[in-house]
Amino acid sequence: MASSRSRLALGRYDTTTSYVVFSLLLVLAGVAAAAVAGAKSAAAVRVGVVMDLTSDATSDAGRKSAACVSMALDDYYYAAQAHDADAAAAAARVELFVRDSRGDVVTAADAANDLITNDQVQAIIGPHTSTESEFIAYLGNHTHTPILSFAETSAVDVPFFLHTAPSDSIQVAPIAAILDAFNWRAAVVLHQNSPSVASILLDLVYATQGYNIRIMDRVALPIDATQDYLDNVLHNLKEMPTRVFIVHMLPDLASNVLRQANVVGMMSDGYVWIATTSIGSVVDSLSSDMIEKMQGVVTLRPYVRETGHVMKFISRLKARFWMENRSIDNVHNPSVPLLWAYDTAWALATAVNLANVSSSTPGATLLGALLNTTFDGLAGRFRLVNGQLQLSEFEIVNIIGKGARTVGFWTPESGFFKNLKNISEKGLKQIIWPGDVAIAPKGWNLSPNGQFLRIAVPSKHGFPQIVDVSYSPTTNNYVVKGYCIDVFDMLMKNLHYPVAYQYEPIGNRLSNYDSLLSLVHEKLQKVDAMVGDTTITVSRMNKVSFTMPFTEVGLSMVVAVKKEASWSMWIFLRPLSTTLWIASLAFFFFTGFVVWVLEHRINPEFRGTPWQQFGITFYFAFSTLVFSHKEKLESNLSRFVVIIWVFVVLILTSSYTASLTSMLTVQQLQPAATSVQDLLINGNYVGYQKGSTVVRWLEEMGFHKENLRGYASLEEYDDALRRGSENGGVSAVFDEIPYLKAFLSKYCQGYTMVGPTYRLGGFGFAFPIGSPIVHDIWQAFMLPSVQEEMARIDRKWFGDTQTCEGKSSGVDSSSSSLGFSSFSGLFFISGITSGLALLVHLGILAYQKHDELRAAVAGIIRAASQRMCLLLRRLRSEPEVDVLHGGDTVSL
Repeated sequence: MASSRSRLALGRYDTTTSYVVFSLLLVLAGVAAAAVAGAKSAAAVRVGVVMDLTSDATSDAGRKSAACVSMALDDYYYAAQAHDADAAAAAARVELFVRDSRGDVVTAADAANDLITNDQVQAIIGPHTSTESEFIAYLGNHTHTPILSFAETSAVDVPFFLHTAPSDSIQVAPIAAILDAFNWRAAVVLHQNSPSVASILLDLVYATQGYNIRIMDRVALPIDATQDYLDNVLHNLKEMPTRVFIVHMLPDLASNVLRQANVVGMMSDGYVWIATTSIGSVVDSLSSDMIEKMQGVVTLRPYVRETGHVMKFISRLKARFWMENRSIDNVHNPSVPLLWAYDTAWALATAVNLANVSSSTPGATLLGALLNTTFDGLAGRFRLVNGQLQLSEFEIVNIIGKGARTVGFWTPESGFFKNLKNISEKGLKQIIWPGDVAIAPKGWNLSPNGQFLRIAVPSKHGFPQIVDVSYSPTTNNYVVKGYCIDVFDMLMKNLHYPVAYQYEPIGNRLSNYDSLLSLVHEKLQKVDAMVGDTTITVSRMNKVSFTMPFTEVGLSMVVAVKKEASWSMWIFLRPLSTTLWIASLAFFFFTGFVVWVLEHRINPEFRGTPWQQFGITFYFAFSTLVFSHKEKLESNLSRFVVIIWVFVVLILTSSYTASLTSMLTVQQLQPAATSVQDLLINGNYVGYQKGSTVVRWLEEMGFHKENLRGYASLEEYDDALRRGSENGGVSAVFDEIPYLKAFLSKYCQGYTMVGPTYRLGGFGFAFPIGSPIVHDIWQAFMLPSVQEEMARIDRKWFGDTQTCEGKSSGVDSSSSSLGFSSFSGLFFISGITSGLALLVHLGILAYQKHDELRAAVAGIIRAASQRMCLLLRRLRSEPEVDVLHGGDTVSL
């Protein structure tokens, strides 16, 4: 049922009495207009009107448009006369020359040419269809005659063509937003096979890509498509998983398409039909038969505010049209394009009134005036930017019952909101979808024919932890298991809808996964997806859609470890790093010096000859290492310093002892190689998995083909690594981390993973490009419960990696030396403590000896004064010496 707020569902005057009343009003308005027309005007500006006026036309839009143009001029000059009669009488007026295009492009072009050549019109309004207006646009541009078209679509971009209707391209943003609001990630576009109608397709693709939505197919339909043709097209679309369809075509063709969609069962539960403004703008003027075929369709149209002016215009137009076409029983409410027609004529009258069209370049003058014309029209604010009417608000409507129901609004700034009076109420109101259901469809169906999905699994041997396919004689069927299978099953269970599927083992003698993925890409053997150890690469992403990686991403290498040949005679130095040794010795000397400074004045044990004091000082410091110092300390400051230092020594010796014990007791293992550079320099052989993409990465790293050896199982990896490069094996095996984890879970002792990890795509599940389930699987990955289950599956197939690492904890023990950074805090505390004690001691000493220091300083000053006086006396007692210099005597 149509909403009471629908902007065009305003006129409800369907009785004969109402039409008679409005007819009388029309007559009075005509008399007034005639009186105005009878006034003597300065000049008349010839304007052509090209519309489809044929009485047998399938649509009355042309005749209604012509009536709107005429009504707009009458209203404009009536308003001008009422405002200023003298100015209105002196102003230039528009004189219309109407031509019938008969809905034909050639006839429209011929009519336009006749208007320009013979009638010498200075502008043309119309036609109201895109194909006709685009054809004559170039004619107007060539003759510098402005062409004003309010057709909904237009792909023409020439200076003298003014599109007084909003551009089709601005509606792609709200359409893409609708798809995103309901989490639909794929859609099919059905459009009319016309350049003007198809002009927005590229914009629609760009807009949907911004939301990670894919346009799966674009189907062009001829305007005269037969029932059989449409039936064939729709049956093909029905076989696709996508259930969201965007319709962009004229109402007559759209009605035929949707009628046939009802026949083939595509207007039922689970389907989504979204119509563009080509339907939404005229929905209130569609017949009841068309409305019946569009039940559940969601469409949009430019928003027009309900004003008293608009309501009166609708009533007047319906009355006038009924009087001119008495054979029509029911006059439908006017569509939005009719309001644009009215505003177009009003804008032209305004421009003619302001411009000097009698100049030498009337077309250019009139064009400039039109581009500068701005006013509040019936359809909203009239303003042309680069020859295009601007629009920003859309009304979202749902066709249900006998008409359209408003479910929300959209603006670029606010997005969707339910009520214009409260834009904070986001979203859309309840929508009734095809099949008369209120629950939004999920928008796709993985198995359109209702059968199980066929999931291809590569029949690969050698890595049973990853994927294992075996034949069971008991059940006479294949058994599929492994890490990848468990992950896929778990994800399917965590989708918010059930998915029925079955595994289909696919053999491949060449082990070429690219050929297996072609089954999904080209839909051969009716394969719907591929599950297994499929590495994500850029080239493969052009064929299929991958889920996010479900394994650790990266390429690394496994090498054999060997026992350390012998211990060095200097192994006792290895527990501490060189820096830590130097720092420890420096603090031993510093602590001994501080204790000597604090004790030697008051403690006899720290006195004697200089060598005795030196020996006792550093003997005391180093004796703290084994806590064997027996010297009695007299100063509390030195005792405090020693307490802190003994604590540091305790931590240091305990750590040293533990590290040295570990080195002497734990079996030392060293990797055969630690980096790619070692392998390249030594020219070692390296292994890789046959049929994988790893070989390409190895070649890019710098390995020669003759140094690469391929293997096909974990057992072959073990045999090659045990033999080594010297005995026909390899020094390292490169593979993706899941394979290496599977290898180490079986051969934990004797091997280790070393070197950097190179980023790769990881494993992903492959689906056809645009498959909506990919997005849902991505969402399932993010669930906390799924992450916990992933960890459990990882432990099931690869074991506890920490346990394996513990068995190889002796690997690369040379890097286990204790460094200075581990004890820097302790040394900092000890240094601060000793320094503060030294400063306090010097302060106390200065305070205690201040009299002696003062006397000593005074004595020093007195002695210095005496020496200065003696020096001055000697200088004064010496005789003067005369030096002859240039004839003068100088006394020194």
